[in-house]
Amino acid sequence: MTTRPYCITTAVLLLLGVHGPGHAQSADVQTDTTSDVTVHSDPTKEFVKKVNDATGLEFWGYGRGGGYRAHKGMQKGGYSLGGDLQKYRLGNEGDNYLEFGMGKRFDIGNGVQWGAFYMPAVYNSQSSTKQLYFSLEGIFGNAATLWVGQRYHRIQDVHIVDHWILEDGDNYGVGVDNIPIGSWGKLNVAAHTADSIDNQQGNPNNAKRLNVQWRDIPANNDGKFTITGALISGDFTKGKNGGALGFMHTQKNFLATGIDNIVLLQASTGHASISGKFYHLDNRIGDANLLWPLSGESNHPTGLSGPVRTRTVFAPQPGATQRRILDSVNFQIGRFGGQTLIGYQTTRSDESPETKDLSLGGRLSYGMTNHTKLLAELAATRRSVGDLPRQSLYKSTVAAAFSPSTDFWSRPELRIYATRANWNKAAADANASGFGANGRRGATTFGIQLEAWWG
Repeated sequence: MTTRPYCITTAVLLLLGVHGPGHAQSADVQTDTTSDVTVHSDPTKEFVKKVNDATGLEFWGYGRGGGYRAHKGMQKGGYSLGGDLQKYRLGNEGDNYLEFGMGKRFDIGNGVQWGAFYMPAVYNSQSSTKQLYFSLEGIFGNAATLWVGQRYHRIQDVHIVDHWILEDGDNYGVGVDNIPIGSWGKLNVAAHTADSIDNQQGNPNNAKRLNVQWRDIPANNDGKFTITGALISGDFTKGKNGGALGFMHTQKNFLATGIDNIVLLQASTGHASISGKFYHLDNRIGDANLLWPLSGESNHPTGLSGPVRTRTVFAPQPGATQRRILDSVNFQIGRFGGQTLIGYQTTRSDESPETKDLSLGGRLSYGMTNHTKLLAELAATRRSVGDLPRQSLYKSTVAAAFSPSTDFWSRPELRIYATRANWNKAAADANASGFGANGRRGATTFGIQLEAWWG
């Protein structure tokens, strides 16, 4: 057996007693909230508000960490066939992650504020910068916000698979959010390049992206529509320019009070991802040393003989045509809470056979006492690639959890869990360099994990 120790951030998060309604939040606009579904109250929310009020700053973020055990040679988490909706995360992460956002707003009169926001992150001891941007709020009749920099720009996630299904951002960009359009909702418009703070190699494709998000469109009673679109252009060696389109309907009190439902239809082409970001830009594969001709000798008879220069080498990547449909239910009825998902996604690459991914699963919580919950998560996933045998993976987790309340979304949440994953021979063959090495067909992992979000 092998063990990973608690990360230092876990202890920090315990001391903070932090809270929030999503995977990772922004301090600026509604597009960064976890979802358009009901988020219930939590006692620790007031603690974060007091810290913000006392310091005059804003803090938000997300973190998880713990100790994980698995049989020798087996992964401590990450059992998935690889699809966007296939990594059911409870007892299946086996890593440590922290992103900590901070910011400040300044009044400049007439209802206008400017702000500066920064979010570093650490993943398994590797640091990065997730967000660094500036905003100007209160334009267009004190309703809209202008922003510039690198930031999350998120609309909807499915928490149990740790995936934002509607989002753009993560690159340098500029945009205007919350443009009012009367009683027909609000509009976000943004333009991005493919550069980012941590991208030291530049943008080999000269790729650019235009995103539009039309939110809060009135539908039926307690229901709203969201429409998103993206256009991608660039100098692509393989593939082509592309676009993405998404339609989402959110319904509060679906069938009964306390049940919320999300239905989503999405499509994308070329180098546009199905969520609204870039897809498969050229990958850096290394550096090449080149001998440049000496000055005045552009055609040296013995070949290149000048000083050594270094050039970054990129591997051209193909685009793809993608389609996705999903339905996700969130609920909290008395002591019972949870989230479910059924999703189907196809990806037809410009250079390889079509991949079809199916995901069906859910997580259930039951409040035993004021601060203790029982958790259970079950999932079945399948992947078909062209004419190859169909891959299947089944994952189940049971856990005891401790949090400020028994609400499904209550955080911080400390869990003690056991996870079992099983897969067929086709999945083992397709993942021979990972969890399927040596023909393995199953694995059991144990762990203790703290998850928290705040802001």
